Amino acid sequence: MEELISRVSSAAGVDSSTAQSAVGMILGFLQKEGPAGPVGQLMGMIPGAQDAADAASAAAPAAGAGGLMGAVTGMLGGLLGGGGNAAGGVMGLASQLSSTGMSMDQMESAGKAVFAFAQEKGGPGLIGQISSAVPGLSRFM
Repeated sequence: MEELISRVSSAAGVDSSTAQSAVGMILGFLQKEGPAGPVGQLMGMIPGAQDAADAASAAAPAAGAGGLMGAVTGMLGGLLGGGGNAAGGVMGLASQLSSTGMSMDQMESAGKAVFAFAQEKGGPGLIGQISSAVPGLSRFM
């Protein structure tokens, strides 16, 4: 897990604490939104993945952020194909990640680092199964 956190920190230009939170949020998102079998396999291939996802889930801000962030995620949800459920899917993840202070560019860099690492561990076939099952996820790969 330390290698993954280090990669995310470097790729996104964030400190290790923010990177750890981001990794946990991304992994937790995959568990919630992705296909159970492939995501379970991937989680088993990354030591500490379940603990990171559990910690991020426990610390997650309430779904359906209001105010300015709610408006922004709603607009972005429409642009990314998120439909009317801006609090869920990829836009829900973006809302969680923004709570760490990450910019959209940093979020994309973090996502790409996580998925590059995951592809090294699970191979392109496993990652393909996951990405094809989650609308909008390919943007972060």
